[in-house]
This record gives sequence, C-alpha cells and structure tokens, in this order.
Amino acid sequence: MKRLLATVSVLALAAGIATFGSASMAGAAVPGCAVHFAAHFDLSKGQTPENVAQEPDGDLDVTFSVARQVARVGTDGATHILATMPLPADGGANTPVLHFAATMGIVRDHDGTLYFLYAAGTADLTGVWRMRPHGNPERIAALPANGLPNGMALDRRSGVLYIADSVLGTIWTVPTAGGAATAWTTAPELAFSSIAGANGLKIHNHAVWVSNTDQGTIVRIPFLSGNRPGPVQIRASGLTTVDDFAFTGAGNEILAALNHPNTVVRIGPGGALTTVLAAADGLENPTSVEVRGDTVYVLNAAYATAKDPNILAARLRDLH
Repeated sequence: MKRLLATVSVLALAAGIATFGSASMAGAAVPGCAVHFAAHFDLSKGQTPENVAQEPDGDLDVTFSVARQVARVGTDGATHILATMPLPADGGANTPVLHFAATMGIVRDHDGTLYFLYAAGTADLTGVWRMRPHGNPERIAALPANGLPNGMALDRRSGVLYIADSVLGTIWTVPTAGGAATAWTTAPELAFSSIAGANGLKIHNHAVWVSNTDQGTIVRIPFLSGNRPGPVQIRASGLTTVDDFAFTGAGNEILAALNHPNTVVRIGPGGALTTVLAAADGLENPTSVEVRGDTVYVLNAAYATAKDPNILAARLRDLH
C-alpha cells in the first residue's frame, strides 16, 4: 500500500494536482442533480480508472492505470480483471511524466475486440494492444517509448485507430489490423509544456476532437479528402487540467472532466462552460466521461484525493 500511494503521489504531481485538504475539496452539489455510485474500486490494488469503453449489455470496459490492468465492470458494480500487463524490467521508471507503466485509452470494436494503450517507457512494450474476446493481449503496433499514448478513438469507416500522445504532441494513426504507426498531425495546438498536451480524443461529426491539458482547450480537426487533417479549430478554452470528454448526442455539446477542480463541465456548441457535477457529488479527480442513452458515467481515479476511486452515474437530463 505504501508503494502504491507513493506511485499515486507521483502521478498527482505529474498531473499538476496539489494535495487537497478537506476545505478545498468541499463544494456545493449541483442543484437538482441526482447521482449515484455505479462502482467502487480498491485503491490499494492500484484500481485507478483512467478510460472506458461500453459493452452492448451495459457493462463497462475500464483501464486501471496504476495496476496496468484492463477490467470489465458489470451493471451490478462487480469488477472482473481481463488482463494485467507485463511490468517493464525497470518497473516503468522511464515512462515519460508518470515514471510508472500505465494502461491508458481503450476502445471496443463491433466484434467485441478491445484495443488499448500501454505506456511503459520501453520500446518492447509501449504501443497499441489488442485483446479479442476470451483472448490474451497482443501488441499490434509500437509507439515511441519517449511518448505518452493517452486517449484513443476508432474511426469505424476506415478501421483506423487515432491516438493522442500527451508528451510528443502528436496524433498517431494505426490500422486495427496492426502495423506501423503514422503521425497524422503534430499541430502546435497539441503541444506538451508541463503536465500533458494532447490528452482525450474522440471522432465526431467528420472530425477528430482532442483535449489539451496544458493549454486548457478542446480542439476540432476536420477530416479532409483522404482522411487528411484540416485546420485546427479551438472549440473550448479555459478548461483547467482538462482530461477526457464525451459528446452528449448528435450535436457538438460536450461533457468534459476537469481533473484538478474535481468538476465535470458542459460545453455548449459555442464554447460556453457550465459546471454540472462537482466534488460534493462524489467526484475525485475525474479522468473520463461516457454517455449511454440518458446515463452519464464519470470515472474518478482519486489520484490526489487518495480516497475512493469510483464510477459515478448521473442522468443526462439532470445535467442541463
């Protein structure tokens, strides 16, 4: 447990998150918002939920960054570990920013295959991994060991994975069949400066959308012919330690997790920000958001609070 808390402290420092006292963590719950805990996790086992994908039956596939694991969380809150990634020989000390090996972004294909990212600081392990139903993880593409692969999305039209590298300020592409990674764009709006550059990533309405933690922004990069990147458009700013995000529907409204302030904000199509969930609702360093019908799931890694990593659920209609 002592070693784990030291690791979590390193991550909190890397994320630029100060240790909060009880007074600074306190905050008024959002009026009229009914929330509940969908699952609780064990911090002593490194179960810090980082990213999430949906199963058709309502289960959630989650990466536990500190534990180097992929898990399935049932609708009853029960957690089943699907895979634990091999520990690098150096223990992950050379992983940029984090200094420990971590499982990061995850997506699910229509056939149940899971793709996830492993940032290990070594050339033999860092990259995109694939796990077919009832199968074992296999690496399908290497990514630079001096980078930090973080958010990921699948473009189902082309069968290509898009990966945000938080240190190299790059969006990589990798075909789901595997192969060499290609730098899709290294636009300055993705750049790293101190905490993390390009972080969360989604494909929505004919564009790649990316959050930048250091710059406090979410940008839109439209697809041009041949899936080439178009000009970068800043769609939201002023997002303190923004992590991952989700769209609420067919439009461009966004729910974004702000790790340091312990809030989830709603971002209107014009960029206006409204806080819809806060620490008093149960948020503990939220890392990602997932929308399923009228339910919003928020993953809370408790990196700095070091109390209760969990998944919080709320009704979407209550967050307007």
